[in-house]
This record gives sequence, C-alpha cells and structure tokens, in this order.
Amino acid sequence: MEGQFDKISEYITPGTTHYIQHSPFITDGVEGLQAAIEHMAEQGVTMEYKKNHKVLGEGNFVLSVSEGEFAGNHVAYYDLLRLEDNKIVEHWGAIETIPPESEWKNSNGKFGF
Repeated sequence: MEGQFDKISEYITPGTTHYIQHSPFITDGVEGLQAAIEHMAEQGVTMEYKKNHKVLGEGNFVLSVSEGEFAGNHVAYYDLLRLEDNKIVEHWGAIETIPPESEWKNSNGKFGF
C-alpha cells in the first residue's frame, strides 16, 4: 500500500470479526492492525517489503515470501493469508533476520528455491 493506510479497507473489511491476526502482538480486526502499525511508527520501527520472491496460492490461501527490512534489519517475510470474498480475513506471519552472506552455512539462503 506504500504507506497509504486509508486504502486498507480495500484489502481487509473493517471490524474485529472480519480479520483474525495470529500474531501475539497485534489484536484482531483491521483496527488492531492499524494500531500496531501506528505504535511501531511512534517507536521509530520501520517495516518495508523490498522484493517479493514467491507467491503461492491454493483454494482460499495465499503464501507470500518476501524480503525487506524490519527495524533496520535485513529480513525474510513469510505471510500466509486466508481470503474470503476477495478480502484478507486471516493472517499468519513470520519475520526472520537474514545474516550477512559471510555467515551463511549454505549457499542457497532464504530464497534459493
């Protein structure tokens, strides 16, 4: 959305019963997501998706595998979404720091598929 949070209702229906968040740090509902994003911004924590490596979908589930920065760290994002009526209704996510390539134990990294 490139920081255009007023467009979030195009992707998630407002209301706590329409969006289930599986993060222990974010409450359900688009309002909980917006509050978490605002809190991160107030703390100076940035979250940026820079490259989408893979999108897989089956039925009403979509997995997005991306690369970016979180709080100044180079990270991998894995976002699993469940959709209903073309809107996101459920989200599971994982963020993992990617070490410098000199510290890798193999040559394929997070995105060597």
